[in-house]
Amino acid sequence: MKFNKTATFDLYLHGGHAPHWLVKRMKLLGKAIITFIVEEFGQRELLRRIADPLWFQAFSYVLGYDWDSSGVTTVTTGVLREILTPETGILAAGGKGKKSLNTPQEIKRIGKIFDFDEEYTNYLIQTSRKIAKIDNAVIQDEHNIYHHTIFISEDKHWSVIQQGMNPKRKTARRYHWISEGIKSFVEDPHKGILGSIKLPFVLNMASKESCEAQKVSVDLVNDGINVLKRDLSILEARSKGMKTLETFLTGANYVIESNLNIRIKIRKINWKALEEAYKISPGSYEELIGIKGIGPGTIRALALVAELIYNAKVCWKDPIRYTFAVGGKDGVPYPVNVRRMEEVADILRLALESIKLDKKEKIRALKKLSYLLPT
Repeated sequence: MKFNKTATFDLYLHGGHAPHWLVKRMKLLGKAIITFIVEEFGQRELLRRIADPLWFQAFSYVLGYDWDSSGVTTVTTGVLREILTPETGILAAGGKGKKSLNTPQEIKRIGKIFDFDEEYTNYLIQTSRKIAKIDNAVIQDEHNIYHHTIFISEDKHWSVIQQGMNPKRKTARRYHWISEGIKSFVEDPHKGILGSIKLPFVLNMASKESCEAQKVSVDLVNDGINVLKRDLSILEARSKGMKTLETFLTGANYVIESNLNIRIKIRKINWKALEEAYKISPGSYEELIGIKGIGPGTIRALALVAELIYNAKVCWKDPIRYTFAVGGKDGVPYPVNVRRMEEVADILRLALESIKLDKKEKIRALKKLSYLLPT
């Protein structure tokens, strides 16, 4: 069942660490729920649940974590790493900060445990890197990725949870992916993107609306760096002596949001990486962004040239999908989708009622789950 409506939900940046007693309790309860889901519905269903932003949030809340904290992502994925074992048929790689750098080595370890061939293991490593780059550079939404976890099943399926943060705004965004049904990594590939604010301008080169600009970007790279330098010089010449939009509006006594991004802003370009890309001659945008050194500045420059010189459509809409928020009682931004909420809660309720758990603990978890539903 598909739900296309969207709403908003806040994830605030919270410092500190989850207390040991809470993490211990989360592992105990989490293992019981996860084991039940795998045994009753299979590994694929667990991956679907992990990739469902609303279910993941509800799961974290039932385990006892703060419902509105950015730590929901890091703590809950950390708990999942601990409770997922070869016996469950799903293992996790990656984590927060420096731990995410070990993802390739951990994927290799998982490949050996599940007896994957070298080709599929390398595919998983490249997929992990590609997803990290897409959310960090291909989509430029002011949130830098600092957490990356990939969940891999023994039957060769995966889901990914990433989180980015904007220290200036003190906000976080969570990005959910799943292998099931994905047709392209650069055409609206996410299961869900969620956060607290919708930004006025976001470069989204992973949108179907940017397909034309993707093709032009590949052509520009394959034409060589001199063509791109020429086109950038044309843009620079056009902009000389012109006031920025922010300056103009400020002068006209308009109120300007301090963090507003003016979209015509070319960042640092990696010319060496573009030279290497020219030698490789990528055949697709997905191949282009996979080249080492092709980062945010280079992607943005290619997009601007594609749009402003060659009139290729670029998507500047914020792709955030507030899929785990379910509306408000006053109908803003849309009426509460009770059925959606109940579907998400049902599997958790079924798990809690079925698992062997201390009666007091079970009642407490069911009570927290009931808070997620409207009265």
